[in-house]
Amino acid sequence: MQLEGNEIKMAGTKRSNSKHSAPKQATGARLHARTRRAPTKPSAGKVELQYVPWHSIPLEDLNPLLQRQFVVGQKIMLARVLLKKGCIVPQHRHRNEQLTYILDGALKFWVEDKEIVVHSGEVLCIPANMPHKAEAMEDTVDLDVFCPPRADWIGRNDQYLRSQK
Repeated sequence: MQLEGNEIKMAGTKRSNSKHSAPKQATGARLHARTRRAPTKPSAGKVELQYVPWHSIPLEDLNPLLQRQFVVGQKIMLARVLLKKGCIVPQHRHRNEQLTYILDGALKFWVEDKEIVVHSGEVLCIPANMPHKAEAMEDTVDLDVFCPPRADWIGRNDQYLRSQK
């Protein structure tokens, strides 16, 4: 894996055949206008099937070391999170249950009084309302699943991720 500009890419792969890389995307105001997401509240109408290739969702730059994309269903959310080595996700908690699956790299978590390093191919399940913090031990691509969807991420009220340098 290597860093190119503001995006983490897998070494020796091209965008067309890499399951981890995505094309560089627009940021700022254009990002919000182009981001495709499903409704965040259950509607009285028919639930629609979604097919969403990651490359069709703009990468959101949260800070110089952190980017993300996410897809929201009626009761679940899937996020693809790109962390450069040294990125710190400050301690926080949320009402959402979280499954973190590391596709590439490694994250060290501090949960309660434990330090847990989660490597590529491993999963961590964090119960709702449990305080946790993480650090990227190397450039990392992870998938986070949240139930219910993270309203703070959808509404861009997640300053704890945006304030780092």
